[in-house]
Amino acid sequence: MKVALVHEWLTTLGGSERVVWAFHRMFPEAPVFTTVHRKDLLPAEFNRLDVRPSFLQKLPGATRHYQKLLPLMPLAFEQFDMAGYDLVLSSSHACAKGVITRPETVHVCYTHTPMRYAWDLYHSYQETVNPLLRPVSAALLSYLRQWDVLAANRVDHFVANSREVARRINKHYRRKAAVVPPPIDVERFTPRPANQVEDHLLVVSRLVPYKRVDLAVEAANRTGQRLRIIGDGPLYAELKAMAKPNVEFVGHLSDELVADEMARCKALLFGAFEDFGLVPLEVQASGRPVVAYGAGGALETVIDGVTGVFFPEQTADSVVAALVRLDRTEFEPAAIRRHAEGFGFEAFAEQMRGMIEAAVAERRMGEIPTGTEVVYG
Repeated sequence: MKVALVHEWLTTLGGSERVVWAFHRMFPEAPVFTTVHRKDLLPAEFNRLDVRPSFLQKLPGATRHYQKLLPLMPLAFEQFDMAGYDLVLSSSHACAKGVITRPETVHVCYTHTPMRYAWDLYHSYQETVNPLLRPVSAALLSYLRQWDVLAANRVDHFVANSREVARRINKHYRRKAAVVPPPIDVERFTPRPANQVEDHLLVVSRLVPYKRVDLAVEAANRTGQRLRIIGDGPLYAELKAMAKPNVEFVGHLSDELVADEMARCKALLFGAFEDFGLVPLEVQASGRPVVAYGAGGALETVIDGVTGVFFPEQTADSVVAALVRLDRTEFEPAAIRRHAEGFGFEAFAEQMRGMIEAAVAERRMGEIPTGTEVVYG
């Protein structure tokens, strides 16, 4: 079976790029079609990928300011020639699902989320736009919503990364989606003995508004507990200004050092409403519990009272109350680790292969056999 992979852009290593890597492990010979590619910002193993960027790659500054090229991305994906492929497997959170395939090709779209700034976060996004540019932004996003629905009609089978995303697919596209959680690299994380676990809380996140790192900082300010924050972003200065001395900003760390930090922390603080969220699972693979906002993807990755505790509201008061529960709950690191192992690559690949095989078989059964006489009228 000849397979093509499609992804939005390959410019940094995030959760969606780890899914692309998992697809590569499943189909090592499959090329990856994408808008722009920054090889220097990806791990060395990504050099094994046969990456085929779009015409946007040649535009000046495209690999650095690719998000500003969003209006051109529908056109970019429609220019890729998918002829000759039996299966197109797209990894999409914006426009990647919009590739045009032939009738004999099966297109399975693994959806991280429908385009959030065009759909459920549209009004919040508009508030961040310069008021003088809002009419232009509104017109552009209106066009993208219309194109997005048309592009969704090109997909044969949707797979969502969580039940939350499956609900959005049903809401915006009126399509059903199977749910397969994205994989984590379980072997990259190793629980530490109890005497090597320290008494500080941890945040691993980009410092952007929706991640709600401010909740963790405010909770640490109130309780006096030590908090280490790994990550960087536009809110760095603002968060640091509000933090007391017990809050430490570590900045960006390598994957190896992040795994070490996860294994040594008391617990992870996770305040975002996420589509899924790999970081809580990675911490659990390290045998450590999670204090998470009880909504979105966290409900599918954290077991309250077993692998962590939830707080019901995105407020500092709610986080502080959850930290009290954390201290009163006994966690078994081995049980936390076992839960995370259920989200490893093998489980992901087995579920995806089953769905792909069923989709291909369905397409073949729907074809008219060669030599069959068809009579009309």
